This record gives sequence, structure tokens and C-alpha cells, in this order.
Amino acid sequence: MKQIIVEKNIPVNNNELANENRKLLNEKQIFTINLLGSPGSGKTCLLEKLIENIKKHYNMAVIQGDLYTAKDAMRIEKHNIDVIQLNTGGLCYLDASMISTSLNNLDINKLDFLAIENIGNLAFPEEYDLSEDMKIVVMSTTEGNDKPFKYPLMFKSASVVILNKLDIIDHTNFDINEFYRDIRMLNKDIKVFEVSCKDNRGIEELSDFLKNKIREKKIMNS
Repeated sequence: MKQIIVEKNIPVNNNELANENRKLLNEKQIFTINLLGSPGSGKTCLLEKLIENIKKHYNMAVIQGDLYTAKDAMRIEKHNIDVIQLNTGGLCYLDASMISTSLNNLDINKLDFLAIENIGNLAFPEEYDLSEDMKIVVMSTTEGNDKPFKYPLMFKSASVVILNKLDIIDHTNFDINEFYRDIRMLNKDIKVFEVSCKDNRGIEELSDFLKNKIREKKIMNS
């Protein structure tokens, strides 16, 4: 694991730098996701499950965003893939300059799939282009079904929502019908996966979806 401390937030044109990163990622045919969600939604646990299913078929790496600690990156590193730990020192988002620095510290020539686990936050991270092919939002049944309307920009900009912790939905007041109604009102084309990291519900379906996207990227850019 390589740990990068973001010393200060240097003003950059995020979109210009994101386009430069995207050009490089496209040239190398690396399918990239920006994994977003609240603290405790289960992003890291979900990522561990995806690694188990995907690394057998494709070379992958993770850029792990966190305010201060390296605990999540240490979990990911146990799966024997390349990990970059980005510590933002309190900034509640990642930006294109941080991704550029991370790419310079990865052997991108051997990568097929890059997962960026963003800072746990639903308010700001979607505003920053990280050169991803797809934004994926993870939310859990323990958060309540009102999150899409509370943070509409996040869910409008995402291509996929992963509804996590389905195994305990009966112990919450999560209204799944209202959730689907609200999410479709905000983004009629969004794809939803219902998963549980505890009993592996929906994990294989989600993994197959991502593996297909990795293959499509290679065909598109070949």
C-alpha cells in the first residue's frame, strides 16, 4: 500500500485535469468507477466482495479516500491487489489532482479495472469529475429511504445505486416501495442492485454487471 497525504488543496481546473486523466485511462482501457456513499453505508465491505469476484478475471487496483486513517486501505490490501491510500486531511471529497497523483503511483499498464472509494459523504463528492466511467452510490437500509430526496444531486448524477444491508431490512423502517418511487423520479434510467455483504445476496449479479462493463471498455477502445 502506498499512502499519499494531501498537503494542501492547490487550486486547479478540475475538469481539464479530469479530461487528461480520462484520456490516459481510455488509452490503457481501464474501466473506472467512483464509489460514493455515506459513512457506514458499507462501501469498503462491498468493495471487498467485488474484489473476491473480479480479481480472478481482471487485474484491478483501488484508490482509497479517507480523511485521516488507513484502516480501510489495510483491509483492501489483504486481498493482494494494489492500493493507494489518499488522506485528505479533512477535505470531504477527492478531486482530479489527487487521482492524477495516484495514477502516477500505480502500474497502470497492467490494470483492467480501477475502483475509487470516495470519502464518506453524500453532499459534495459528486461535484468533482474523477475521470470515472461510472458513478455508483452505495446506501444502506439503515440510513432510511429518504436519502435520494435529501441528496438529489448525488442520485441524479449516478448510473447505479446499490441498496446494501438487505439482510436486516425487516429490522428497519425502510420503505422500499417509496425508495423506488423516489429514485425513479430523480433518475428514471438509474440501475439498482439490492445486496447484502453478510449473506452475499446480489453480489454475483453486481460483479457480473461490472465484469461486462470492463469487457465493453476494452472492446470500445481496442
